[in-house]
Amino acid sequence: MSLRIYNTLSRALTDFVPIEPGHVRMYVCGMTIYDLCHIGHARMMMAFDVVQRWLKASGYKVTYVRNITDIDDKIIKRSVERGITIRALTDEMIEAMRADIGLLGIEAPTLEPRATEYVPQMLTLIGQLEAKGLAYKSASGDVNYAVRKFAGYGKLSGKSLDELRAGERVAVQDGKDDPLDFVLWKTAKPSEPSDAKWDAADWGHAYGVGRPGWHIECSAMSCETLGETFDIHGGGADLQFPHHENEIAQSEGANEKPLARFWVHNGFVRVDNEKMSKSLGNFFTIREVLAKYDPETVRYFLLRTHYRSALNYSDVHLDDARNGLKRLYTALNLVEPAAMETLDWESHAMAARFKSAMDEDFGTPEAVAVLFDLATEVNRSKSSEMAGLLKKLGGFLGLLQANPSGFLKLGASVDEQSILERISQRAAAKTAKDFALADGIRKELLAQGIVLKDTPGGTTWEAAQ
Repeated sequence: MSLRIYNTLSRALTDFVPIEPGHVRMYVCGMTIYDLCHIGHARMMMAFDVVQRWLKASGYKVTYVRNITDIDDKIIKRSVERGITIRALTDEMIEAMRADIGLLGIEAPTLEPRATEYVPQMLTLIGQLEAKGLAYKSASGDVNYAVRKFAGYGKLSGKSLDELRAGERVAVQDGKDDPLDFVLWKTAKPSEPSDAKWDAADWGHAYGVGRPGWHIECSAMSCETLGETFDIHGGGADLQFPHHENEIAQSEGANEKPLARFWVHNGFVRVDNEKMSKSLGNFFTIREVLAKYDPETVRYFLLRTHYRSALNYSDVHLDDARNGLKRLYTALNLVEPAAMETLDWESHAMAARFKSAMDEDFGTPEAVAVLFDLATEVNRSKSSEMAGLLKKLGGFLGLLQANPSGFLKLGASVDEQSILERISQRAAAKTAKDFALADGIRKELLAQGIVLKDTPGGTTWEAAQ
């Protein structure tokens, strides 16, 4: 079975074949970096981490570009509030983002371009659009995109022009020919700091002093790093309109060729049936979540729901994720997994099931179900090979690579040496047939959050939930 991906543009599952044989070029809209990332941001980056991992597991070379928006109104406002430069703010937040998502096992992209490093390319693209009659300078000095002059506008969102409304992330300026038009180059305001302004004349353009609009950033960065047409463009479902629709209008309007062959969007994280977002104030930063839960539990929580589905966030769901992950690690703790340097998908029925699940639009829920079936088999057979397969398949999702015993002890609030001493005392009590004392030690440790497990090889312990 070949890989199939759901393409938002065609609204269908479609066989995936890259433009260049053996090489996948993927662009994902990353963070607007003015504050700490929340768990909804982690969900987006996790979704495409799994995509790039599976593409590599499938034998492809992957050039993965995930941009950073390091100039916009929110960034300017925050830097002024804190009394620091825009660069100081964004450098700080980028470092924090990388640290936080690194703990979750989200791998770094191949390239991570910053918008402020591509202003010349943005101006060139704006010039091309103006030359084709798709951009105009308004009375306010802004340069806007003329939406109704691009015949394909609305094809990604599936709405007609009359159904759509302008969707600016920044303050709407006067002087637009049409309410649907969006800004490509914003004229600078006297009140804005100097590091929020560029003089277009420095690159031979007569657009004055200002800064790029949000949408033009990604068109310039994606085309510069991956070419005018590439394989996959991804991002959160909230970017489908207007951001991605506007990217298509800009890039295809200028270059007259498709921007991306596949458009891939992940679903929202919800809290009490509302999308998690900073504007609603119902968000939890990655750091806040990691203060309560270990990183692999959070990763597993994000992966066990299909990337296109909405994901409900709560402590109850994270507790359940922790217990599920413990089941998998408990199986790996029974027997030393056999080394599996390579994997013949055809020779293992469960491996074939796992591959089939992932090949169907990166179906992590079904793939995780295979892991649990494997854990059941390891518990039954104590097979080193099955344990090795469980660990190998988990690795494709960035799971099950920790020491099983160490993972199972996470969260314990007492010293391990004291636990081992009490286990030894309990064993002596059992030998002396003092079962009341043995049972008392077990209950004492349970009250401290420690669960004892008697096995043929001796008594082990793990943290209770």
